[in-house]
Amino acid sequence: MLLDITIFILKLLDDMLFAAIPAVGFALVFNVPPKALKYCAILAALGHVTRTLLLHINMPIVFATFFATCVIGFLGVHLSHRYLAHPKAFTVAAIIPMIPGVHAYKAMISMVQIHHFGFSDALFEQMISSFINTSFILGAIVFGLALPRLLFYRQKPVV
Repeated sequence: MLLDITIFILKLLDDMLFAAIPAVGFALVFNVPPKALKYCAILAALGHVTRTLLLHINMPIVFATFFATCVIGFLGVHLSHRYLAHPKAFTVAAIIPMIPGVHAYKAMISMVQIHHFGFSDALFEQMISSFINTSFILGAIVFGLALPRLLFYRQKPVV
């Protein structure tokens, strides 16, 4: 039992590390100030581990991605107030590890196979399913990042 928990925690730490690396890389590409790089890495690690934990408790990937990007968005707004920077300096690079590349790849491969081998119901179903998953995950990322800004930067009161 203790060994299983230790292995699970090590997998989560591994997940956090390998989510932070591309976030820092993209932050460097996006010309984020050097002082903000560690916060980009922390946000990416926390967001990705949140999604992993939610997936572990059998939450669908779209909702898990939405809640994870909300975590990134809220923490990014907090960091932007604290360090007087734009929230995008922290959040844009932090969401990069959650982009659904595998789903998009499967959709494109299915499309190429349909073109190469001819139409089949199985390939068409895989293509449509992967495209829909990709679209919904990207939508969850967009809404998860937009929600904190809509709540904190409103000019008019909500009520």
